[in-house]
Amino acid sequence: MKCRECNTEGLFSKSLPYCPTCIRDKFDRLYPSIKEIHVRVRKKFKLPEIIPNDRSGKSCRLCINKCRIKEGQFGYCGIRKNAGGKIVGPDRNWAYLDWYHDPLPTNCVADWVCKGSQDYGFKNLAVFYEGCTFNCLFCQNWHYRDKKTKTTAQELFRAADSVTGCVCFFGGDPTPFALHSLEVAKQISEKRRKIRICWETNGSISPRLMRLWAEYALRSNGCIKIDFKTFSEELNIALCGSSNNNTKENIKLVAQYIEKREKLPILVVSTLLIPGYIDEYELTQIAKFISSINKKIPWSFLGFYPHFHFNDLSCTSRKQADMALQIAKDYGIENTHVGNVHLLI
Repeated sequence: MKCRECNTEGLFSKSLPYCPTCIRDKFDRLYPSIKEIHVRVRKKFKLPEIIPNDRSGKSCRLCINKCRIKEGQFGYCGIRKNAGGKIVGPDRNWAYLDWYHDPLPTNCVADWVCKGSQDYGFKNLAVFYEGCTFNCLFCQNWHYRDKKTKTTAQELFRAADSVTGCVCFFGGDPTPFALHSLEVAKQISEKRRKIRICWETNGSISPRLMRLWAEYALRSNGCIKIDFKTFSEELNIALCGSSNNNTKENIKLVAQYIEKREKLPILVVSTLLIPGYIDEYELTQIAKFISSINKKIPWSFLGFYPHFHFNDLSCTSRKQADMALQIAKDYGIENTHVGNVHLLI
């Protein structure tokens, strides 16, 4: 279809009918329309329509959104609430999540560089948190918005049994439940010392808490998997409803731990190759960013499948995947990978 702003022909969704160039270059002009797109999506799930910024509200500093929440209302994640002048919701003791065991090796963003891919006979404790700080129009797990399964830290700790090789906190996103995942990590590291502890995240968490995640991952031979969706903040807001500034800061932060562990990488970055939106400019800027920090950072390109409000797009093309690999190579990034190869067309 054609970009509604410049009439450029391209692979764009009816749900976000603008090309990435117009989103980047004319963001102030397009933002009211982009904002309304996300408001419509969130209304269906009875989530806060915009990031709360009430001057009299209580401030939540857990993530990039820095919600200022009015009494009785929820933050953008729909999980944390201002009740009586205090931010309440999931804490160290409980969270909304679903968990299950995956036989190792399993389908993991970091499987090509992680020791878990060699742990035959063991299993991964997959912890899917039912909440998120973003509002991705292409969300592959959007059904979590209709679920709220309360689970205690102790219950989850007990699920990490003698044949559990690793635990991965993902979702949704683990950010709204950061304290709960830290408590589970603490219990596991104290009593199940041979279990790797990993987080897979959009990187929106406050750097203060990301540092704590990274330290548990480092000690347990786990890793932090950060989804670097876009480089441009404007495009990230258009696609995901929120800024990616914390994502960039947290990639820099976790990269500081790379030299502390020689063989297994503590940081893995992934980028979903969304047709029409993750263009050459975005991939080039991400490559520049990664290479300027540490060329050893593994970078995985993930094949896209049409889903949620982007169900009118195609799967990722081999041409787009090859372009991503070549750009990474041009900037000297040493370890790249294409995931979901079966989706490429």
